[in-house]
Amino acid sequence: MNAQETTQQPSTIPAPLRAALAEPTRRPTPMVWRGAGGVLAAGLLVFPLVVTSPYPQHIMIMIFLNALMAQSWNILAGYCGQISLGHAAFFGIGAYASGWLFATFGITPWAGMVVGMVVAALMAAAIGYPTLRLQGHYFAIATLVIGESVQIIFLRWETFGAASGIWLPIVRDNPFWNLQFHTTKAPYYYIILGMLVVACLVVWVMERTRQGFYYRAIREDPDGAASLGIHVARYKVQAFMLSAALMAMAGTFNTQYLLVIDPEVDLALIRSILVVLVAVMGGAGTLWGPVIGAVVLVPLSELTRVYFGGTGGTVDLMIYGVLIVLICMFKPEGLIGVFHRFFPQATPTVDDDTGDTPEGGPA
Repeated sequence: MNAQETTQQPSTIPAPLRAALAEPTRRPTPMVWRGAGGVLAAGLLVFPLVVTSPYPQHIMIMIFLNALMAQSWNILAGYCGQISLGHAAFFGIGAYASGWLFATFGITPWAGMVVGMVVAALMAAAIGYPTLRLQGHYFAIATLVIGESVQIIFLRWETFGAASGIWLPIVRDNPFWNLQFHTTKAPYYYIILGMLVVACLVVWVMERTRQGFYYRAIREDPDGAASLGIHVARYKVQAFMLSAALMAMAGTFNTQYLLVIDPEVDLALIRSILVVLVAVMGGAGTLWGPVIGAVVLVPLSELTRVYFGGTGGTVDLMIYGVLIVLICMFKPEGLIGVFHRFFPQATPTVDDDTGDTPEGGPA
């Protein structure tokens, strides 16, 4: 079915699929919101210059890092509807690619990051072609098994340190080239903020292009999307590769920030679960949902560790569980739904009656 037929026969297309293919009607952003956004951006830029204490800077770095990981997962699960429980594998790929090349050959982590992103994307393609034919919990289980398998492999792979992992050498020359800053956390702050901005820009552009419309259509009704001529398997693999590459970028940063790769931590299932929690809590399938989730959950986790000591890791997970239950019961769209409830003028809308599709229609 071509675009003209789709427009002429909207009644034959299910409402959720029609809404996914219809371009949102975006109201002009009020000046007050533009001003607030400008103030927030300026505040983020000057934060490490005003707040020079290492701990607050560390909290902000962790917020940005978790938002980046959640945003990467959001592309595959939030927009394309494929729930992954093994994203820690791509995080580990990025960590090992840059960390091993730096520790063994002295290659700059920036080059290692590119290698890690490419390897992660190729790995996602290899995994995606057979597994993305699965739907619902079957795909989630498949990614869970793959993630656990990757961790077991690296725990036994002597070339990459096996269970001991890799300790990166400390280099004090050329801090930016070696991605090591030993006197202040401010450079790490700006680097991870830049990475998060890149990820958000990718999603922002994706939302407004044909690719994003197709992702949403596949999420709502894969069979209906296929009947309209959308190559479902190809777009799912594309989303998986993009998601994996951004997750690997986060893994590279984390390795350089901590100067150690621990397969028990970097490839752990709990990392994959926390990424899901952050995205779902904030609002999966939205641009700002993962960021909001990180802003809420990361400080909460740090506070529980401060006040409960070694048991904080358990307490924060308990609180996460309660919050997720409450969100599922009262606001399934996540915390961003609360924002849209109080500020509906900032919410894009879709005219479900028109059945309009993006320019060019399905192909």
